[in-house]
Amino acid sequence: MAASTSSSGSLSKSAAVRARLKHPVIDSDGHTVEFQPALRDYIRQVAGPDLAGRYRSDGANWYRMSWDQRRAERPLRPPWWALPTKNTLDRATATFPKLLHERLDQTGIDFAVLYPTAGLGAPHIREDELRRATCRAFNTYHADIFREYSDRLTPAAIIPMHTPREAIEELEHAVKTLGLKVIMMAGHVRRPVSAVAAAVPHPTRYAYWLDLFALDSEYDYDPVWAKCIELGVAPSFHSPGMGWGSRGSISNYMFNHIGHFASAGEALCKAMFFGGVTRRFPQLKCAFLECGVGWAASLYADMIGHWQKRNGKAMENYNPANLDRKLFQDLARRYGGKLVTDQLDGHGEGWGIGGTDEDPAALDDWSRCGIERAEDIRDLFVPNFYFGCEADDPINAMAFDTRKLPFGARLNAIFSSDIGHWDVPDMTEVTEEAYELVEHGLIGEDDFRDFVFANPARLWTSMNPRFFNGTVVEGAVNGLLNGR
Repeated sequence: MAASTSSSGSLSKSAAVRARLKHPVIDSDGHTVEFQPALRDYIRQVAGPDLAGRYRSDGANWYRMSWDQRRAERPLRPPWWALPTKNTLDRATATFPKLLHERLDQTGIDFAVLYPTAGLGAPHIREDELRRATCRAFNTYHADIFREYSDRLTPAAIIPMHTPREAIEELEHAVKTLGLKVIMMAGHVRRPVSAVAAAVPHPTRYAYWLDLFALDSEYDYDPVWAKCIELGVAPSFHSPGMGWGSRGSISNYMFNHIGHFASAGEALCKAMFFGGVTRRFPQLKCAFLECGVGWAASLYADMIGHWQKRNGKAMENYNPANLDRKLFQDLARRYGGKLVTDQLDGHGEGWGIGGTDEDPAALDDWSRCGIERAEDIRDLFVPNFYFGCEADDPINAMAFDTRKLPFGARLNAIFSSDIGHWDVPDMTEVTEEAYELVEHGLIGEDDFRDFVFANPARLWTSMNPRFFNGTVVEGAVNGLLNGR
């Protein structure tokens, strides 16, 4: 990589860090900010003028409401002022691929995978025809504007997931027709609760259940995972969790934003694990983006602890049929006092012991993923899941702390710059900010190499060994994979 200089002639902070490294920096989650006039032309071309007229990418409804209406209808406070503007150069850089390509050295990044901004909401559009057309338009737009900069930049295709059929059709088009090699799949689908849908218009605003594709789903999504393997694309997920549970403030965006990507990532990751996806498709690698790794460390450790207490064999510890009711009654008379002894006779099941009518075939919650020993959880979790971590998150260090993670595991944290969004007011500082983990003694140089190079390289080549062919990092990646 050629050293980059700022307008004053000195190295930027990130370029200075990159100059000291002996490996490339791969960004697995930057953002492009769509140029709306051009994008709308693509939507009109794909969807037609009538359908395109119904496309919206903002929270305009919230702004049209009075505070009384907001209190009555509880609309989510949408994101606002979410893009850097004072730094006009950075704002333009996120929009125009030629400028980003020219300035990439200033960020300390060699190669970047770029996700949409307005397009993050496209796979969650409720109207079927509009959702599919909008995703197709975004994908065509991004394929066109980034095509000549593929040596250092690659955009992600948006894959709707309301049905397996629509997912597979867009996967085929994105990869085979448009030549895209990164996909961003919807991380969930809000489906109406049937009992409510018959009586309430737009029921998913108020009553819905989350279809997470892998557990208790409306459809069988195994053909989608199989298609990803066939096409050589790793599923990545960047869906919001704002509006779920407590993240539903009508007035405070930050209240809704903090932790919402982690919430969405945890829900899907957990569903894929318990649904046995990694057992059935061990070669499938998935990335959960802009969510950090703290929740993943907690989930990994919690699952091991839960399995040790509630695996199929251990459930006999809780089977009500195993209770010695005579002994329990005797102990109650001896130690329960008058309040208890006056209530013993004739109550039977009313003692709070629980019934014995569970389905014997459903006693093992781990059966779909075939867990027979605690180490199986490690083997079905750690190699398959990657976690996008922003530069300013000190909890990223948790991924590399083998003293705290069960079985000395290291989680697959991948550097995710988030350039283009408010998290990064100055693009030229993002790699330097990530390197502060080393400077503060939280991780070592080898950990940092894994974070910004080895883990991203393994993720993207795991499904497509040719992913980096023709890019500026091809030689370094081949050397890594060949043990050099």
